[in-house]
Amino acid sequence: MSLSKQKLKITEKIGYALGDGAANIAWRGVATFLFVFYTDVFGINPAAVGLLMLIARSSDGISDIVMGIIGDRTNTRWGKFRPWILWTAIPLAGMLSLLFTSPDLSQTGKIVYAYTTYIIFTLVYTANNIPYGALMAVMTGNDKERTSIGSYRMVGAFAGGMLVQGALLVLVAYFGNINPTIDIEKQADQRFEVTVSTSKNVENVNIKTKDEVATFIWADVNIPDSLNVPTKGKSFSMEANKDYTFVVEGEPEINRGNIFIVDQKQGYSKSIYLMSIVLALALIVTFYTTKERVKPPKTQKSNLGKDLKDLVKNKPWIILLLIGLLFNIYNSIKQGIVVIYFTHYLHNQLMAGTYLVTLMIASIAGAMATAWLGKRLGKRKLFIYALIFSGLVNALFIFCGPDNTLSIFAIGIISEFGAAIFPTLFFAMLGDAADYSEFKNGRRATGLIYSAGSFATKFGGGIAGAIIGFVLAAFNYDGQNQIAIQQAIPGIIMLMSWIPTIIAMIAAVLMWFYPLDQDKLDKITTELNERRAKELD
Repeated sequence: MSLSKQKLKITEKIGYALGDGAANIAWRGVATFLFVFYTDVFGINPAAVGLLMLIARSSDGISDIVMGIIGDRTNTRWGKFRPWILWTAIPLAGMLSLLFTSPDLSQTGKIVYAYTTYIIFTLVYTANNIPYGALMAVMTGNDKERTSIGSYRMVGAFAGGMLVQGALLVLVAYFGNINPTIDIEKQADQRFEVTVSTSKNVENVNIKTKDEVATFIWADVNIPDSLNVPTKGKSFSMEANKDYTFVVEGEPEINRGNIFIVDQKQGYSKSIYLMSIVLALALIVTFYTTKERVKPPKTQKSNLGKDLKDLVKNKPWIILLLIGLLFNIYNSIKQGIVVIYFTHYLHNQLMAGTYLVTLMIASIAGAMATAWLGKRLGKRKLFIYALIFSGLVNALFIFCGPDNTLSIFAIGIISEFGAAIFPTLFFAMLGDAADYSEFKNGRRATGLIYSAGSFATKFGGGIAGAIIGFVLAAFNYDGQNQIAIQQAIPGIIMLMSWIPTIIAMIAAVLMWFYPLDQDKLDKITTELNERRAKELD
């Protein structure tokens, strides 16, 4: 069968999608939870975390290109790209686990540990994700079928994200449950004084009632009334054998069984260990269910200099690289601030999990709608419209107060539906850029082309982490200090609302310069398949 008419089985598309589900357990887990883990649990300054993320990603462009070159030159009986998915499955799971492990170290030791594990994690992720992305371009020569694979891929990606973002905080609460001493004294109707203590130091705990109805304020007279606002829980660090007292209101009766205290350090670590096992298994399934079909032209000889020269002259690839960087900054800021926003502005950490699951459902809907919308509007126009739509809707968070839960969910869902279109189109369009290079130069370097995907994802996430860290540091945020947390609320709101919107608008303007409309793509696809048919004769 001609590669231009190649139709893949649904089982192969699902198998491929599981690979991005695994990658998103790692990547969305890191993008959503690692910043808050570093600041609130591991105890690193937010500016230091932001700088770490930026520096650790600064070499990604080189490592991604190197991995693209290695992938193009890998030759095994399994193909060029599939074997890397198998080889990196367990190492990627192991490094994810180490990221969320918090050994007892000095402040300097913590930073060294964070840099070391984070950099190694990004390198292993590169070795996994660039071959995975390139695999999509060689599964079929049909560009419309490739868009379909991209939709399956994004559904898998969002399902993996939904798993980690929806289940992780619930697992943290389960695995992090501690056995503190709790004393309760009733002061009035639905008003209680609750004192808690523990026999060991716990760097970060979260206290609330199990049904999350009652509000907490500190009984500590040293906290100013302007900052000691009633919230449905508090986050703080506990010293061994020290009493911490709260005034709790809003429930008719409170007993020791109603008070829920979570050790987030232990909870995060054990939860991520479980997720890592799921990640490794999914990658192994991807390896065994997919197949490579599109080969480089038979006359093509390995020439790194020529490949790099073709790459820097590939205008569609250059624009996609910049667009990918911008939309990953946009999405990573939105993801990275959610847990902090819900924990310290809405004062309901577990609701963050519900919110993230809801957004993943909206993302799956957006990914599934992309192929249909792309056929009617074309990829370029759809990308522009989605950037403007998602960005403008996201700006509406600026008007939401901590009690506007329905509005927050509605804005998030609508904005995320548009944002889900970005990566779905992006990875399919990288395949188009690879076709463009083969059409124009008679050479194909699929792995090198797809290095843009990994670079944009990782470096964009690094810039987003730096932005979050520097903005929070400017407002003196300290995740283990209740007063500092309240003072940083304006910065948290900025990061949730208009800062991402500005980035989306810049990306929309840049996308106008993308040169491959649908007519050009149809011409390229027809020409390439005629060439490939002649080679088979």
